[in-house]
Amino acid sequence: MARAMRLIRDGAVDRGGVATLAAELGYSTRQLGRLIHAELGAGPLALARTERVRTARTLIEATSMPMSEIAFAAGFSSIRQFNDTFRTMYSISPRQLRRDGAEHSVTDEVVLRLAYRPPFDFAHLLGYFEARAVAGIENVSDGAYTRSMRLAHGPAVITVRQGHGDFVDCRLRLADTRDLGSAVARVRRLLDLDADPEAIAHTLRSAGLRRLVDDHPGLRSPGHSDPVELALRTVLGQQISLAAARTHLERLVAGVGESLPEELSFGGVDRVFPTAEAIAAVPASEWALPSSRIRTIQTLSQALAEGSVDLGAGSDREEASRNLLALPGIGPWSNGYIRMRALGDPDVFMDSDLGVKKTIADLDASSAAPVDWKQVAMNCSPWRSYLTHLLWAHHARSPAA
Repeated sequence: MARAMRLIRDGAVDRGGVATLAAELGYSTRQLGRLIHAELGAGPLALARTERVRTARTLIEATSMPMSEIAFAAGFSSIRQFNDTFRTMYSISPRQLRRDGAEHSVTDEVVLRLAYRPPFDFAHLLGYFEARAVAGIENVSDGAYTRSMRLAHGPAVITVRQGHGDFVDCRLRLADTRDLGSAVARVRRLLDLDADPEAIAHTLRSAGLRRLVDDHPGLRSPGHSDPVELALRTVLGQQISLAAARTHLERLVAGVGESLPEELSFGGVDRVFPTAEAIAAVPASEWALPSSRIRTIQTLSQALAEGSVDLGAGSDREEASRNLLALPGIGPWSNGYIRMRALGDPDVFMDSDLGVKKTIADLDASSAAPVDWKQVAMNCSPWRSYLTHLLWAHHARSPAA
């Protein structure tokens, strides 16, 4: 059901209907409808309609687009359906919602406020993204993170910064407004805005990590807006420094990344990360990497292009892990990192990571009694991805890091 909801929020029903959603999950339409209704009290079509109304309300409140354009951009099949759904959910018409709201001006951007549960360490997220930022597709400056995204109907550029309150300011430049709902879902996943920090902190404190949790309140487990990009970036950056990985990625983006339309380019972001098909077509002679790494990149990009490895919103994490580990050159570390960031798994402990090992050794050295980290990690489930990020954050603060 979680996979179904991720697909619905990513616009799968709007693009292909309930039958496409069911096929992607391996169920019949009737089976899927029965299961979702039993779990959530509403069918997939009703849930998709709720997402459409959310998108439409955002466009009504944040833009001056005509109502007819908003209706179709939000995924409604007719103006009548659009009006009837609004009256059912809000007891007013879409025009009344706009008339009762603030004044609007025509703009190239859609400006939103994305709520989260505090505490939220946005500064740490910003530093995490800055250390890995690839010129051309992402940029960190003036307290904001800007990046391009590849969406179903065209590219987009998003800029996020901390708002004045429990929300993030998000500015979206979209090639096609039909992608608004999907873009917002991906930004929320990227920043881990749907996390429950109190529940996570309670579990980690109960596992004996009170001091570590209190030193890093509101730490999030950052996701990614494009799982394919994250997987290829992970493999390309294996066993080299972040700076070296960025150099290789910037060459790749400059060579085969697609240029953004001029009206979307913003803040030094003017390209979109290349597709898996484009990367698979790059000749081996153009990679300044060991031959074994080149083979892994080519094999992974081909598998992603063909669909034999599925990292999409509705993918099954266990199946994706099995398929990744079956590829030559992908081991537990790469699989864990992809699973944690690309697939949004909150329960990945990267115990083979060098930074994690160094932090554990440092904490053991300052501990009065030996710590059974295997048991600690087990007690942190189902939030072991946050344990991994806490250990990385602690390591980053050490003088030797």
